[in-house]
Amino acid sequence: MAGPVIGVLTLEIHVEESHSLKEKRHVVKSLKDRLRERFNVAVAEIAHLDSWQHSVVAAVTVSNDRVRAEQVLQHAENDAANVLGGALVASGVEWL
Repeated sequence: MAGPVIGVLTLEIHVEESHSLKEKRHVVKSLKDRLRERFNVAVAEIAHLDSWQHSVVAAVTVSNDRVRAEQVLQHAENDAANVLGGALVASGVEWL
């Protein structure tokens, strides 16, 4: 029996038009809520919490099927890229 597969999608975001933490947090919260609702992933802001324009957000999925986990994270990444546009600076997936 295979164990669970845990995938972590990391999204690095630069919100250039943000001039306050409140403005940045609005963008980040909207993204987090959207990813949770659409892809049933756990999402958290994990870095640059006090920066006005930068953020790193992680989305995590757990599955018994690696292919399914990859699909979920790929769709979440594509959706984030569509929503954020040029504000998405980098992304990557890590397997635990």
